[in-house]
Amino acid sequence: MAAASSPITVRRATTKDAAAWARILGDPAVYPGTLQLPHPSEERWATQLADIQQPGKADLLLVAECGGEVVGSAGLHPVGPSLRRRHAMMLGINVLSTAQAQGVGTALMQALCDYADRWAQVLRLELTVFADNARAIALYRRFGFEVEGTHRAFALRDGVYVDALAMARLHPSPPRLPGA
Repeated sequence: MAAASSPITVRRATTKDAAAWARILGDPAVYPGTLQLPHPSEERWATQLADIQQPGKADLLLVAECGGEVVGSAGLHPVGPSLRRRHAMMLGINVLSTAQAQGVGTALMQALCDYADRWAQVLRLELTVFADNARAIALYRRFGFEVEGTHRAFALRDGVYVDALAMARLHPSPPRLPGA
């Protein structure tokens, strides 16, 4: 991991980031906090990154770099095809264990919220987070997310069913027409 004093840069992910994506999601301290499975495939991530970058896709995938190394990944994804839910997107974020608590998550969250609020016409950001992930919950709360409910026995993690929280954030200052 690059020195903590190195600046964090956030940029759009490319297919060349597949190895880094697999490395982050393969980190034994990271994947238990996601819905990913152990031993991710670089090839799977290359395919997924290429697919999401196709014209017409509304997804946004970002990576955070520190000292030239990719140490975090994040994404905004449509919640589904329904016309009535186009105003909402789901977000996900992952930070390599050696880069946690160094501002990487904050940089990625700032970039996602800025994109959603200023460019993508998103009124509502949604996420799910395991109920015992205090660090992530605190980060989301700093960005205005509120708990909307609990999903009991949401997912199997290391042989045990665990709860997750449904959290959401509404645009803090929705766009208005000039003079309205």
